[in-house]
Amino acid sequence: MLRSASIGLAPSAARAATGAAVGIFWKVDRVLVVDRSTLAQAEPYGDCLTHAAGHCERWEEWRTLGAARLTALGLPRVIASTEYDDWPRGRVVYEKRGRRFVIYADLRLQKPAVVDA
Repeated sequence: MLRSASIGLAPSAARAATGAAVGIFWKVDRVLVVDRSTLAQAEPYGDCLTHAAGHCERWEEWRTLGAARLTALGLPRVIASTEYDDWPRGRVVYEKRGRRFVIYADLRLQKPAVVDA
């Protein structure tokens, strides 16, 4: 469970409730940056459903917005001046056959202090 005192969630739209979703994410400083799509919007990838956007392409789209627009969207300003692979990241996919979600995450995100945040 995300505790707001420990880690934030961005962009602002990520706080809105959706149905089950897949997506990509980064831990940028003390913020979990999320880009997601519902299962209905997800794309097939083998036996899985996944978010259509990749880490690199989404980060570049955000970078082109500039710091002021990123802030207005509730995203960290630092996105405008860093590369997508500067930050630990991961992906959530849905395995259709197993009917379960799988989280693929950078090893830096698998430490107890991060998981418990």
